[in-house]
Amino acid sequence: MAKLDAFDLRILARLQEDASLPLAELAEAVGLSSSPCWRRVQKLEESGYIKRRVALLDREKLKAGVTVFIAVKTARHSMEWLERFHAAVQDLPEIVDFYRMSGEIDYLLKACVCDIAAYDALYKKLISRIDLNDVTSMFAMEELKSTSAIPLGFAGER
Repeated sequence: MAKLDAFDLRILARLQEDASLPLAELAEAVGLSSSPCWRRVQKLEESGYIKRRVALLDREKLKAGVTVFIAVKTARHSMEWLERFHAAVQDLPEIVDFYRMSGEIDYLLKACVCDIAAYDALYKKLISRIDLNDVTSMFAMEELKSTSAIPLGFAGER
């Protein structure tokens, strides 16, 4: 797909707000008729700009409202260890984000649990699977901003 144009960016912006929009509403919102809008959405999906469409769920209502950030330092920095750590985390549904970091910590994980006891069980599962040098857990007291929307301003620049 060629460079994204203003229509593509408007489509992406609207879909980030509500991916369940009927095609006619999406087309009207971005200033296209239905067929060209549908073709653009298809191209955006085929090109990988749209990875998938999901529902954003309410963690509180689903009893997973406690957010924990888990900072991990390791004494090992081999690819073998990283692959083992990656595998150890993959089937833990409580861990919703997993990053390799620069700076003071090596990895940062974000987990959603129902309470401290659930976090403790998660922690014990994690350390039973792989050796970690230092683990620091930080519980979010209040969520001040949370979005799944990607800033689109950079996409039109290049």
